[in-house]
Amino acid sequence: MKAVYFMQNGGPEVLQYGEQPDPVANEGQVVVDIHAASVNGADWKTRSGYHAPTKKFPHIPGRDFSGVVSAVGRGVTDFKIGDEVFGVSVHTDESCYAEKVAINAAIVTKKPAQWSHVEAAALGLVGLTAIVSIENALQVKAGQTVLVQGGAGGVASFGLQLAKHLGARVITTCSAANADYVKSLGADQVIDYNKEDFTKVLKDCDAVFDTVGGEVAKNAFKVLKRGGRAAFINGPAPTPPYEDMASLKPDASRKRAHLDRIVQLVTSGAVKLPQITTYALADAQAAHRVSEGRHLRGKLVFKVR
Repeated sequence: MKAVYFMQNGGPEVLQYGEQPDPVANEGQVVVDIHAASVNGADWKTRSGYHAPTKKFPHIPGRDFSGVVSAVGRGVTDFKIGDEVFGVSVHTDESCYAEKVAINAAIVTKKPAQWSHVEAAALGLVGLTAIVSIENALQVKAGQTVLVQGGAGGVASFGLQLAKHLGARVITTCSAANADYVKSLGADQVIDYNKEDFTKVLKDCDAVFDTVGGEVAKNAFKVLKRGGRAAFINGPAPTPPYEDMASLKPDASRKRAHLDRIVQLVTSGAVKLPQITTYALADAQAAHRVSEGRHLRGKLVFKVR
């Protein structure tokens, strides 16, 4: 099969496009012929060794996909060859920048017929991460005020809409170029981070969802009310200044229930499909350069077939 892989950690230039062995379906697994695979910030961090050096090469990155089941392993009864599915691989066994992937059937679900493979691939990891952050970790409720940092990005834009759907007042940060986009997703207040310091214009938020990390993450507690909750997905959760402030690292375990919740939210209209930019799989270097720039609107997706 054709795949994108790397033989050492480094910049986008270490990504190679070429032949890799076809995967096989072990017990409890399915092999999926991938039609589309998503690009996530986690991918360039893995490629660069941002968090830790990669231990085994060649390494095929990529965590979410959409495609068609082409083989079924022993013990799998809920899928058959020909089923259209989407899913999110575990972070220790990524392998989605490829024409095929073998994956545990328990963390895959059927793709709605009305979605294209590109659309389904764009939703997996961002939707899962937003759901476990907004619903599980932050436990957002109607009437609360929620700050979502970096609202134009894939995870944040899903989280913004989910918080709004749950009845919260949602504030977000973004560049001026993305202000209209996040307003179209339901943001009640937009802060241009190039012109305003959010810590100077906000206070007493019930919850903060930080997708940015760094100093921005550390400043979350300056706008959080006592007894509030903050969730962090880009790096470790900082230590809060008060014991009654919760600093949380959401549990992003792969579960089919999260994928089914994505389907429910999007098909009901509660969450809109993201703005999507597509690349050929062979153009992975270019896609990573854009992803690493961190000023994304929506999602980047590889069209594999």
